[in-house]
Amino acid sequence: MIHFEEALKLIVSSAYTLGTKHINYKLSIGKVLAQDIKSDINMPPFNKSAMDGYACRKSDLSNLLEVIEIIPAGVSPTKKVGKNQCSKIMTGAPVPEGADTVIKIEDTENISKEIIKFTKEKSKKNICYLGEDVKTNDIVLQKGTIIRDKHIPVFATVGATEIEVFKAPTVAVISTGNELVEPNIKPNPSQIRNSNAHQMLVQAQGMGVDIVYIGIAKDTLESTREMLLKAMEQADIIIVSGAVSMGDFDFVPVVLKNLCIDIKFHGVHTKPGKRTVFGTGNNKWFVGVPGNPVSAFVQFEMLIKPLIYKIMGSDYKTKTYKLSMHKPYKRRKALRKAFIPIKITNDGTIEQIDYHGSAHINSLTYADGLMIVESGVTEINKGDFVYVRPI
Repeated sequence: MIHFEEALKLIVSSAYTLGTKHINYKLSIGKVLAQDIKSDINMPPFNKSAMDGYACRKSDLSNLLEVIEIIPAGVSPTKKVGKNQCSKIMTGAPVPEGADTVIKIEDTENISKEIIKFTKEKSKKNICYLGEDVKTNDIVLQKGTIIRDKHIPVFATVGATEIEVFKAPTVAVISTGNELVEPNIKPNPSQIRNSNAHQMLVQAQGMGVDIVYIGIAKDTLESTREMLLKAMEQADIIIVSGAVSMGDFDFVPVVLKNLCIDIKFHGVHTKPGKRTVFGTGNNKWFVGVPGNPVSAFVQFEMLIKPLIYKIMGSDYKTKTYKLSMHKPYKRRKALRKAFIPIKITNDGTIEQIDYHGSAHINSLTYADGLMIVESGVTEINKGDFVYVRPI
């Protein structure tokens, strides 16, 4: 039994990348960059108008201005703006030579077809200057970035249509237990539906990795071994739900040892997820999580996700936010670090939701995050600040 921080360190330190590949940027969501992305142009690539208006000289704002041309977006100016002159300009169009200000259309009055007057006392410049956002060869995205939707327009803007990413591992998931049936089967009074495997498969799939569902292992050494060997043939990371505790039918740690897997730890001072087991061997990573669904969900988020991202080339850090308690919190036993489902109230504080323990998967439906309660802490007062991990 080790502390959570030590478990996380052991897991992450075991990871290594599996090589790289080139893909189209539009297919890169969830992948991790294996190169720095540099801009091949200045942005903006020219001094451009920030709005529809008139490009003129600031020193002429108090004078009547002659309109000498109209400049649409995508068209270069043909005339230089001189004293008491202006060019009507559209948003995004290049600012003509001689102009240092763009005045808003709504701040002008038409004196005649070719003469306008500025009706305000002063104006901002309203010009986006060449290279003020990004200069040629600037790094716009760094190696190790987890690619999100917001990064796609960045690739497009700098012409990075083929990018190098780290190869993602394949993740296999196994459930264990004679009592389990698949979700499409109505269980009899001694059975329950298998939610853990499908929950973790979706968690992994959301990270951009390939997933394999191996199935349900029976509570025997033979079935557990057979399923693990099958998973090892198809995947880099093998996750097993259930059969990791100390019961008569908890065979996962035994089978892992028989397969010469180096078990790094078996037991973490966390709640839920106390009996989590982790090992490595044969260029594979093995994680066994308890069979209760909240345990499986939490351990995937807190321990397995950092492992997967590290293999994918990212130093992923779980984001937490410091929020205050809406109501006091108490617990009798404080030997383990706890992750408690909470909701965020309308005033921005947090309170524990109705939560019956690690089997209460429906509680996560209403949760905004997990409140982190350190070991040794039995009571948190109203108004005290705690760290919350969003889910």
